[in-house]
Amino acid sequence: MDSLSQIVLGGAVAAAIAPAGHRRAALLAGAALGTLPDLDALLLAFTAADPVALMTEHRSYSHSLLVLPWVAALIWWLFKRYGHGRVAQAPARWFWAILLALITHPLLDAFTVYGTQLWWPFTPPPTMWSSVFIIDPLYTVWLLVGCVVAWFARSRPLAQKALLAGLVLSTGYLGWSLLAKQQVEREADRALAAMGLGDAPRFSVATPFNTLLWQVVAMTPGGYVIGERSVVADEGPMTFRGYPSNVQALRQAVHIPAVARLNWFNRGFMRAQVVDDRLQLSDLRMGLEPDYTFTFAVARAEGERWVAIVPEQLRPAYEGEQGRARAKRRFGTLWERIWQTPPQTDNPAEAPGSARP
Repeated sequence: MDSLSQIVLGGAVAAAIAPAGHRRAALLAGAALGTLPDLDALLLAFTAADPVALMTEHRSYSHSLLVLPWVAALIWWLFKRYGHGRVAQAPARWFWAILLALITHPLLDAFTVYGTQLWWPFTPPPTMWSSVFIIDPLYTVWLLVGCVVAWFARSRPLAQKALLAGLVLSTGYLGWSLLAKQQVEREADRALAAMGLGDAPRFSVATPFNTLLWQVVAMTPGGYVIGERSVVADEGPMTFRGYPSNVQALRQAVHIPAVARLNWFNRGFMRAQVVDDRLQLSDLRMGLEPDYTFTFAVARAEGERWVAIVPEQLRPAYEGEQGRARAKRRFGTLWERIWQTPPQTDNPAEAPGSARP
């Protein structure tokens, strides 16, 4: 999630647990602890070998549920032994405040689609519950209000009530996002089964800044299909539009380390294109067709084989003045799509563009 969400979550958690007399200090400490796991990005900016490593090593050791409890224990011990202040006055409450402010960070990140390596150093595919966008005001606002009220109310009962209300409402919003996701995936399963894609790998993800409009992507033998579902406006079967991907080139280049790394990281949800004899891979989980946030050139064609190159991250199409204007139009279209259902044919599974590519 975005930094503001992590800051106010950490602050709210720590301040709700710490003694009332320590509330402002707990808000500041929780905000810092809620930011701490993302500082790995600063280190990776100097140590990552290439853009693929930078992407796939983020949210790893610093977000591990097997690492952060030890970090929390060390921080707690240092402040308890050498601080001679608030932690020493209420050690048990401060231990839980520090621990939960830290571990709620990767748990919140896991609700996004990027992928969080909760079990590092073990290497299952990163966790991606993908039920909220990385920025969602309806998640953040309750925590922000709770922290602001607690800052001014200090040790008064109103502060604790505001913090608990913020935590309950923000957590309830996450619960709603999972229910909406389940509803969307149920409709997607029906539509994909009718198209002969019942066993196709797929994922669903909330579109930017909301949990009312969802996108479902399923992989096919020749590419992928994308469908949208508004939990507000849509009632009939989902429709999907097909898109091609150079799956043959992707199979031929599977031995290349950057390709294998990306395939592990995004579970194979990639679009492969060959442009100027270079293999370009786009992560289908982040972005809107045809513009994706992460696209990498990873290999060069030499005759009938692919040769690894130093991965290069290509500039997203929405950067620059024209790109921002294009993104603004896309967001306007998404907003309209939340409230309006496009015309459907009598048999959506056979509608033009709905069949698999």
